[in-house]
Amino acid sequence: MTDRPEFYRFENGEKAPLPFSGAEYDARLARLRAVMAEAGVEVALFTSMHNIAYYSGFLYCAFGRPFGLVVTAETSVVIAAGIDAGQPWRRCHGEALTYTDWARDNFWRAVAHVAGTGRVLGFEGDHMTVQQRAAMESFLAPVSMDIAGTVMGLRMVKSPAEIALIREGARVADLGGEAIRGAIREGVREIDVAMAGRDAMELEIARAFPEAEYRDTWVWFQSGLNTDGAHNPVTGRRLERGDILSLNCFPMISGYYTALERTLFVGEVDDASLGYWEANVAVHELGLSLLKPGARCSAVTEELNACYAERGLLKYRSFGYGHSFGVLSHYYGREAGLELREDIDTVLAPGMVISMEPMLTVPEGMPGAGGYREHDILVITEEGAENITGFPFGPEKNVV
Repeated sequence: MTDRPEFYRFENGEKAPLPFSGAEYDARLARLRAVMAEAGVEVALFTSMHNIAYYSGFLYCAFGRPFGLVVTAETSVVIAAGIDAGQPWRRCHGEALTYTDWARDNFWRAVAHVAGTGRVLGFEGDHMTVQQRAAMESFLAPVSMDIAGTVMGLRMVKSPAEIALIREGARVADLGGEAIRGAIREGVREIDVAMAGRDAMELEIARAFPEAEYRDTWVWFQSGLNTDGAHNPVTGRRLERGDILSLNCFPMISGYYTALERTLFVGEVDDASLGYWEANVAVHELGLSLLKPGARCSAVTEELNACYAERGLLKYRSFGYGHSFGVLSHYYGREAGLELREDIDTVLAPGMVISMEPMLTVPEGMPGAGGYREHDILVITEEGAENITGFPFGPEKNVV
């Protein structure tokens, strides 16, 4: 047993095309290293899916195993599990080191081999567990600094290459929406409609990105009572005439999330429901007009709250009005510093990408009960904002 290595290099096959060019990853690493140097951080250790993907292009599948990316002033090295063989090296910018399962904590031995010990080390305090933090302190004996917030700030402003990929995601989401609208009819199950949208998006992603890896694209399609929450899963409920519907398309392209969300009705919409729907559309349109450079997230939230309050509907608002886009999904990632909420004072700047997605939830038993939500994606520009979502919203278009 003693001849089994703790870690090794496995450069199997040829390097695969990544979501972005080598120059793009080098630019991201250069910005990171500048921040590290300013803060006196000698080495950075990333453990989250989103930051490892952002700086290396490799999107790991944990399945109970830790993964990492060690960035020094000279190198960037993915620390990956042996179960994935050569795939981490093929799909990363920079180097990769594989740790083995032969002994507990070989991950940390591999990290220490690259990072060294006793150094000033930046880590992700919002991701690392208490158990892993203890192992980090034991194996690396670092002077540790939490750099999660600083790194999130770097990710919040997108490069032109990122915006181009996000724009493609919005286009694919629109295609998924059209497939869903085409599948809606009385008697069909939610799951059948959701599959139509998912299949359309995955086929288009595979066509448009023939060298990518494909994973995690999904649809939440809800009807009736099931629309009350934004993240309610799909069920086998069958659609009925007059049902409120919530269409939610989420194409995933190389770890980059985009979304399309719309309220629809089957066949007809009653007067009470129409009133709530039109009120939410009015808030949505106001919100779209407010997103521009210089706008403060909390101030946008206050104005939209006032718009709901004037209609007596603020009590039915269920969450914030929008969030950032980039490397994220329902499994990982979040740029929590760029959300449209009362407690976020970030000022919008060119290069940021943010949604506008007001939602009302009217409780069951009331006329017009259900969840009403519209969602568009906007790219903040020097002059204002560009809406990259094309699927129509509102009663005129979405009574199917």
